[in-house]
Amino acid sequence: MVTQTYLAYDYPLLSAFWTLLWFFLWVMWFVLLFRVVLDIFRDDSMGGWAKAGWLVFCLVLPFLGVFAYVVVRGREMGRRELAQARAQQRAVDDYIRETAGTRGPTSSVDELARLSEIRARGDVTDDEFRRAKELVLSSHAAEARPPSAPAPTPTPQGPSTPFTT
Repeated sequence: MVTQTYLAYDYPLLSAFWTLLWFFLWVMWFVLLFRVVLDIFRDDSMGGWAKAGWLVFCLVLPFLGVFAYVVVRGREMGRRELAQARAQQRAVDDYIRETAGTRGPTSSVDELARLSEIRARGDVTDDEFRRAKELVLSSHAAEARPPSAPAPTPTPQGPSTPFTT
């Protein structure tokens, strides 16, 4: 007579938890090993022979090599990773600024040049250009004025309507 065995009965729940624990520990171990190897290559303060020595130590005796590296050079490892992350963030920010064309606050000269390009293309009329130019010049004059200085009083120039399209 042949008896059927069920896998669920042969492999209890606690054994499944232990298996998952060991699996995740192995994954964490490989992540740490790869981070140590990458840090060995990233470190500019070490010479070629020192890098080769640490790399051989970590690959021939991986548990002892990684443990020794983390104990001896762990603090600098974190600093190098933080410096690299900051450098990458600066590079991304610079690229975004360069691509967007916003290297800093725009001046009235830049805005007037863009307005004249828009007028040259025929997208705005001369009257709209004049009102936009006055708006640019008045807003930049207000930014340049110190906060304690009184605002200039407007002079009546006739009926003025807001910018319309």
